[in-house]
Amino acid sequence: MKLENNKYFKAVVKEAWPYTVGAVLLALLNISLFIVTGSAWGISGTLLNWGAKLYQAVGGQLQNWFYYSDPARLRALETPFFSHGGSLMNLGIIVGAFLASLAASQFKIRKIKSVRQVIAAIVGGLLMGYGTRVAFGCNIGAFFSGVASFSLHGWIYGIFIFVGAWIGSKLLVKYFM
Repeated sequence: MKLENNKYFKAVVKEAWPYTVGAVLLALLNISLFIVTGSAWGISGTLLNWGAKLYQAVGGQLQNWFYYSDPARLRALETPFFSHGGSLMNLGIIVGAFLASLAASQFKIRKIKSVRQVIAAIVGGLLMGYGTRVAFGCNIGAFFSGVASFSLHGWIYGIFIFVGAWIGSKLLVKYFM
């Protein structure tokens, strides 16, 4: 019998999981992470550090940046990549998502449709990156971990991310579909 025909393989790898299973697993993993590391799950702060390390590698200076005036944030930059918990988690998310998309036969490289699409992707990415720093986190750190810790900012973030997603979807349909 082929692996692709195995009902357990199909249920776990090929088919979408129910939302409740995903929610329970995310909650358990977030609790485990908090117990092991002492901090909530976050992604964008580590991505900021990756960018700062690249900036330093090409000769950029971070000493005058307000964000890095905090000694703890500077220490995070000095931590080697494979010794930094956030970097390992982000790398795991990237590799895991790639492997999951391969296993589910969902990985596709798509042709770029137009220069306009590329410009929109770059502008959208820059706006999202800027937004995560203004909100002190992305949908994981600011929303997911914020709501889980009963923080008001998580709920406010949730309202505004919903509004932003609604506006973005309207723009997407109007200009790119």
